[in-house]
Amino acid sequence: MTVQHKRLGKHGVLVSNICLGTMNFGWHTSEEDSFAIMDRALELGINFFDTADVYGWDTEHGLTEEIIGRWFAQGGGRRDAVVLATKVFNPVTRKANLPEVNSDGRSLSAYKIRKHAEGSLRRLQTDWIDLYQMHHVDHDCPWDEIWQAFDALVKQGKIVYVGSSNFAGWDIATACQEADKRGLMGLVSEQSIYHLDNRMLELEVIPACRHYGMGLIPWSPLGGGLLGGALEKHNTGRRKSDGFSKQVEEKREQLEQYEALCKAIGHPPAEVALAWLLHNPIVTAPIIGPRTLEQLESAARAASIELDAETLQKLDEIFPGPGGEAPMAYAW
Repeated sequence: MTVQHKRLGKHGVLVSNICLGTMNFGWHTSEEDSFAIMDRALELGINFFDTADVYGWDTEHGLTEEIIGRWFAQGGGRRDAVVLATKVFNPVTRKANLPEVNSDGRSLSAYKIRKHAEGSLRRLQTDWIDLYQMHHVDHDCPWDEIWQAFDALVKQGKIVYVGSSNFAGWDIATACQEADKRGLMGLVSEQSIYHLDNRMLELEVIPACRHYGMGLIPWSPLGGGLLGGALEKHNTGRRKSDGFSKQVEEKREQLEQYEALCKAIGHPPAEVALAWLLHNPIVTAPIIGPRTLEQLESAARAASIELDAETLQKLDEIFPGPGGEAPMAYAW
């Protein structure tokens, strides 16, 4: 297993090329198992952890951050060993809190950015957040206000870098240009959905990330399980929800070709899907969301897989992208 460390885009910080996503912690994965996964991640060389202020979902918004905070509180150098990313934008409703429009709504107001950063810091039991990401764009809030709020947190030593998530290419360009006008570093990364079966980022988001020197952090790299051996799981009844079954049937022809190719090259489908992402130089680290230690180990193995040109071409044939980058993909 060879997890490597690389710069986050053009920026100086070194992060593992596999990012540990923690979305399952607390509501699908117990606290004890979450601790074990984080400890093992460090042993494997995975130093990049991603969370969000809303994770914990129906159980309790912020529960996942609390679990990470209790893990840090064990000491042993855990906090210093981790490049920690969390997010702001969505409602964070807590059982102990009164309803409050600025917390319970979706926005990037200066009020919300400051307040939610303080909440994340308390739950995470840390003095600083390494990568504070906008979970979505807020087209109704002026960039003057947004960048002023982030800059204040940087100057206070509470955050180090700012990233985006689920931004369009033009949102990335606007944010970076507005930051540059103010003499700020701007965005260092974009976190967005990207996998073999959803390659729309290749039109405009990936070119924008390349232009501005940003790292790309793909979420859902296995397409919600579709690229993780879905046919076998479906046929054996190990995963048979109505929604998943419908997806499998709609994609059956592609999945049959894909899983046959994976078998021919001797690697599990989930590992091939991750390895494909890692071949893209713009990709810094796919986000994995392991519920178990075995899923974590499998993701780490993917970092060692080298896909040859023939295999990459066959994957393109099975899962064709949008036709290249804009504007050439839809113009001359």
